[in-house]
Amino acid sequence: MTVRTVSVSLVAAVSVFALAACAPPSKSSSSSGSGGSAAKATSASAAGGMSALVKAAKKEGTLNTIALPPDWANYGAIIKAFSAKYGIKVNSEQPDATSQDEIDAAKRTKGTSRAPDVFDLGQAVALANTSMFAKYKVSTWNDIGSAFKDPDGTWVNDYGGYMSIGYDSSKVPAPKSIDDLLGPKYKGKVALNGDPTTSGAGFSGVLMAAVAKGGSADNIAPGVTFFSQLKKAGNLVPLDPTPATIKSGQTPVVIDWDYTNAAVADPPTWKVEVLPHIAVGGFYYQAVNADAPHPAAARLWEEFVFSDQGQNLWLAGGARPVRADAMLKAGTIDKAKYAALPKVTGTPIIPTTAQTAKAGAYLAKNWSAAVK
Repeated sequence: MTVRTVSVSLVAAVSVFALAACAPPSKSSSSSGSGGSAAKATSASAAGGMSALVKAAKKEGTLNTIALPPDWANYGAIIKAFSAKYGIKVNSEQPDATSQDEIDAAKRTKGTSRAPDVFDLGQAVALANTSMFAKYKVSTWNDIGSAFKDPDGTWVNDYGGYMSIGYDSSKVPAPKSIDDLLGPKYKGKVALNGDPTTSGAGFSGVLMAAVAKGGSADNIAPGVTFFSQLKKAGNLVPLDPTPATIKSGQTPVVIDWDYTNAAVADPPTWKVEVLPHIAVGGFYYQAVNADAPHPAAARLWEEFVFSDQGQNLWLAGGARPVRADAMLKAGTIDKAKYAALPKVTGTPIIPTTAQTAKAGAYLAKNWSAAVK
């Protein structure tokens, strides 16, 4: 498990991604043969076909990524598989950076060879920065539902999951409801993955609590009240959970995405619960940097992560691939791993852009005072 904080706030976080300014590669090096420059290609066919795209990407030889922890949704294996398949070096910078850090880094390094080629972003940050994205439709575009992509190819959802409670069963009893966390057996033991004003997981954790307490995607206030009560009870730990804090017992209960909690291997007594009838879900947003220094490699990366191989690699990390339905129908999904995902009951709640913005504004005004 790596705790990846993904910004959902429209307020820029302070970036810790300091990059040296390097001369950008020649745009001519990104030529895709008969398809023209990869930097302008909106599909593999527009780049001259997959063979031409692969050739151009191999010529570039490099892909820059940011904010992709190796043990978050199996990104380590995905990067390794992409590099092995195409012989392209992947520069994975600042794996624990936030979504806003990704955008800040792209702005700071614009025009250099160190700029990120691709983005993996939380909803609000992605939708607030679409002017920075290049339009591109992967070959499996038709397998992705219209609700999960921009019709012009500016962005597309890649993988997602549901909010869960991970806990060390040797230290606390299994929580059966959100209210259980208020009890004395959880004193000084509950951690939320990140500040909900800047963290996608933190935001969704508060939304999960809101739904459990009678709120909704349109009313996150009950969730803030719940965490205020958790703080007053002495149960909320003022730490961002990490593999180290979980292993040491500092954060034996963690509210986080199911695939992140499911990745915890130490302690072996770690278990994960998606509470019944309060399934709060969310998908991340994949996009190509319009100023990508390696535009062919960036587009080839998109083709890879939305291929059957890439989608199954996310699934192997416990995340739910966006093409799951189409792959089930085609028989190309890893059925055993898909069946092993935590079961979800009730109608999933995935907030809209407007609901996220409204809830984010409420959190910006009320969260700090509620948990101080």
